[in-house]
Amino acid sequence: MSPPPDRSARTPPDAGDGTAPPSSERRPSSCSDAASGAPGSSDEIERLVDRCTFGDVARPELVCAVSGGADSAALLTLACRFAQRNDSAATAVTAIHVDHGLRPAGAAEAAQVEALCGRLGAGFRVVQLDLAPGANLQARARDARHAAVGPDALLGHTADDQAETVLLHLLRGGALDALAAMRADRRPLLGLRRSETERVCELAGYEPIRDPSNADPRFWRSRVRHEVMPLLCDIAGRDVVPLLARGSALAATEADLLDVLAADIDPTSASELRSAPVALARRSIRAWLRTDHPPDARTVERVLEVARHTHRATEVGGGRRVTRSADRLRLES
Repeated sequence: MSPPPDRSARTPPDAGDGTAPPSSERRPSSCSDAASGAPGSSDEIERLVDRCTFGDVARPELVCAVSGGADSAALLTLACRFAQRNDSAATAVTAIHVDHGLRPAGAAEAAQVEALCGRLGAGFRVVQLDLAPGANLQARARDARHAAVGPDALLGHTADDQAETVLLHLLRGGALDALAAMRADRRPLLGLRRSETERVCELAGYEPIRDPSNADPRFWRSRVRHEVMPLLCDIAGRDVVPLLARGSALAATEADLLDVLAADIDPTSASELRSAPVALARRSIRAWLRTDHPPDARTVERVLEVARHTHRATEVGGGRRVTRSADRLRLES
């Protein structure tokens, strides 16, 4: 059985290589209601806002990363509706749109998002990137996009995205953190389904931009979305997205507990690493070595071998190495 059909002004930080300053800007005004034309649609939107976690974002301005697809357009629309509430801490909403420079329609897509912002009374900024096609394009585009919008921007991931991410992480050999997948602190729509973001756009009279890469079988996520997920639903005889999303939420709470316990371990003390439960020792080392991404499992195990006096030093990537002297570990560049 296949999944149910889908029916339903802050300046961003310098993103570095290839990022130009915003080329268009609209200051936020009072958010307006662009999704209440049809009878009952206002109530429907309110019910969807109730299932989002905008209330956990205690900031006067909600900055949303908006590509113009259904999920991010729904994020912007629901954020504006939330900002209209009397008890909302947010009083303004701004969209940041990133043009990766990969599609000829980039300028038109930016204009479409700007038009939606105008209807909603949201602020608008566009950041121009200059990415070159080639290997790891989706990953490079994602990293550049996240750098461009900044660490506080809200993202429009849904429960469907979460389920796909769990599977992708597991396919890469992840463990508990792979199951925990994406955290909700920047993702207020994780409780919604993709069909519901499409519904928000329908209520708002907005035609979402369709990214052709989402259907490109060269990318793992596309194949998981269009091939693996329907097959799993067929095998299970039910929609597996809620199951994967619920498991992810449970894994996240347990991963958080392990992180708290691991924080009591000094990763530079070989004796503490040796005496600690291995699961906590691994997490302590991962936190110590983490840069933009956590170290892989082999790297963590090699550092544990240094702590166990099996080796005196090991490379840990990025031109760095861990050495041991007098039972103390040092991270050297």
